Amino acid sequence: MKNISKTIVMTALLVSVFSCKQDSDKEEKEIPTKTSVIENYNISLLLDLSDRISIDKNPNPTMQYYQRDLGYIKSVSEAFTQHLKSKRIRQIDDRMQLFFNPEPLDPEINTIARNLRITIDKNNASKDLLNSINASYATKTSKIYESALKDNKYIGSDIWSFFDNKVKDQCIENKYRNILIILTDGYMFYESTVIKEKNRTTFITPELIRKNGLNTQDWEQKIKDQDFGFIKINTDLSNLEVLVLGINPSKINPYEEKVIKAYWTKWFTEMNIKHFEIKNADLPCNMEKIIEDFILTKAE
Repeated sequence: MKNISKTIVMTALLVSVFSCKQDSDKEEKEIPTKTSVIENYNISLLLDLSDRISIDKNPNPTMQYYQRDLGYIKSVSEAFTQHLKSKRIRQIDDRMQLFFNPEPLDPEINTIARNLRITIDKNNASKDLLNSINASYATKTSKIYESALKDNKYIGSDIWSFFDNKVKDQCIENKYRNILIILTDGYMFYESTVIKEKNRTTFITPELIRKNGLNTQDWEQKIKDQDFGFIKINTDLSNLEVLVLGINPSKINPYEEKVIKAYWTKWFTEMNIKHFEIKNADLPCNMEKIIEDFILTKAE
């Protein structure tokens, strides 16, 4: 862990410099035809800072998972600024913010997160501000991951509770296009929110999948017949779009990825979320277009 700080700083620089497409090309790229440029965006990022990002527990020689997160965040901020630059100043009224659940114990991380809550409208929009967003997000999110890795005390991520108690109030605004981007490996577990109701739970782990016999080829029929899944949240989230990035299933079970995605799909559908995508932990250069299309292209 001695070189974590230097590694993350270098990662941020490399992600910023060596993206799959040059920034100059991005500036000239047209917004997809389905996008309404006068639409106001409210983009939220939910970071899972559990031990999934641990270099010791989950090493990946190709690219560490925290580095992938930083690459995804870079693509999100670039899509957001591209959207802003497509609008006239008087049309701008957009937001981007970052959340954790629960909040990390490190007060510095929480301070950085608060500083990453951006509200831009016709009163404060300027060329300098728009041009500063990408660099600001890259630098500040790097510090968040640096602190989490250095601390090495992963308190977990309570995604189920975030949807149950916070999403509607914190991530949805009237007259906005509300987009929530979740960076997670797809597993859910938080000790203070372990609830089981018949075959519904607030969590999903490799152990739970094995225990429920969802590691065989008839997993899909079992989910349907025995109603496996996350506990329903009785909230209408039809005004929310969700993009999940970083799914990283255990390699032991060949059906693990499909089971994880089935759980999330069933959960989102029951909350009436009509537009959502669930993507694996691919390299940032391979995810760049997927992220950009999701944010800049309005779903029909």
